[in-house]
Amino acid sequence: MKNWQQGRQARDARIEAGAKLAKGKIVAASDATRLMEAVIRPCDRVCLEGDNQKQADLLCRALLAVDLAKVNGLHMVQSGIVLPEHLDLFDRGVAKRLDYAYSGPQAARIARMLFGGKIELGAVHTYLELFARYFIDLTPQVALIAAVSADHDGNLYTGPNTEDTPTVVEATAFKNGVVIAQVNEIVDKVPRVDIPADRVQFVVEADKPFFVEPLFTRDPGAITEGQILTAMLAIKAIYAPYGVRRLNHGIGFSTAAIELLLPTYGERLGLK
Repeated sequence: MKNWQQGRQARDARIEAGAKLAKGKIVAASDATRLMEAVIRPCDRVCLEGDNQKQADLLCRALLAVDLAKVNGLHMVQSGIVLPEHLDLFDRGVAKRLDYAYSGPQAARIARMLFGGKIELGAVHTYLELFARYFIDLTPQVALIAAVSADHDGNLYTGPNTEDTPTVVEATAFKNGVVIAQVNEIVDKVPRVDIPADRVQFVVEADKPFFVEPLFTRDPGAITEGQILTAMLAIKAIYAPYGVRRLNHGIGFSTAAIELLLPTYGERLGLK
């Protein structure tokens, strides 16, 4: 007879193993690697957050330090390959297979590793396809996520950088997976419950805030003269003659330069 409780039983066994390192749901940062070894099994499918902007960097480093006799051959599913440590997992043999959507900062290295046989590629997905398949055939057995704060029950506050977190957590938690969150701080009461405690099994308080690189805001002081010239050409040659009133022109320093110049140079050309 088929065991319909197999997934739940496997999840409960993982939680029981990890609970030995926790006080309630809270695990010390110094025990993060031991938590990985307790909860993750060889060849598991693991979602490491891995977003456009925020990264669960402490959990990534903890995973990188595991004993290869206990954790190896993982199938990583994550939307963004951003940090060098994301690929170090494959160099060291912790991970083997990869499904992802974006690898901008690591694009050259990931290409070398793919051609060198270090990474077994599932597919390079669109974001929506990858997120959808989290619920179908790429569901993580373990999710490693990042949040701003947590209370002692495990409720999470994601603050201004929610990103993929709810999608990752729902896909994992609703199919008998284990969710581990790194947070900047443990508080008595979170400002807002973005991820409820019943979807989070373990919380690790990091020694420093998680890595975040805003994509949609830029420091004007870092805009180059070349980008300013490009912005002026775009405004003069496209915005002004075509009377542009609304345009989604993307992200980055070049478009930030356009936004910076529109109230001044743009107004001189009759644009408001």
